[in-house]
Amino acid sequence: MRRGVTLYVSDYLEYIELCLDEEPTQSLWVRIKGRAGTGDTIVGVCYRPPNQEDQADEALYRQVGAASHSQALVLIGDFKHPNTCWRGNTAGHKQSRRLLECIDDNFLLQVIEEPMRRGAMLDLVLTNKEGLVGNVKLKGSLGCSDHKMVEFKILRAARRVHSKLTILDFRRADFGLFRDLLGRIPWDKALEGRGAQDSWLVFKDHLFQAQE
Repeated sequence: MRRGVTLYVSDYLEYIELCLDEEPTQSLWVRIKGRAGTGDTIVGVCYRPPNQEDQADEALYRQVGAASHSQALVLIGDFKHPNTCWRGNTAGHKQSRRLLECIDDNFLLQVIEEPMRRGAMLDLVLTNKEGLVGNVKLKGSLGCSDHKMVEFKILRAARRVHSKLTILDFRRADFGLFRDLLGRIPWDKALEGRGAQDSWLVFKDHLFQAQE
């Protein structure tokens, strides 16, 4: 079964999607714009299948290398290297040792300290800046997944998008007057002979008029 990754970014944040290598991997990368004077943050997510070939591994590590040149990087992923000892920074398998080399070469820190799936440390949170990731918490499983959820905060100010959408301030609304205006409308006559769609359009028109 083929897996994949998803990365949700709030509408309030200013960001761009990045392409860090020509060879496709199961990963997504975005650059989140920082506030003036704070610099941007690159956030990536990846999934590494357990039977992934060396060529695909190297493509992913090239992406990690390119992203690590940024001032702030956070990479979240399921790397599928169960035989890695993170305390001793050792591994028995060649591909697992290659991951450790990539982490060392790019001066990355691994912030997860507890196993997240059946006693194995498969899911990692990597960063290139000490203190960038904080408040790390392991939660229960999501849905039918046998992986634990990890919750953390990126401790860096991000630039917010200035929305041009006009939003009503309901805290200043006169709901008594609003109800009175709608109550004056002879709804039986206004909706007589109309279907559901037409009735909704009539109601919406009166609603917007009262709102103004």
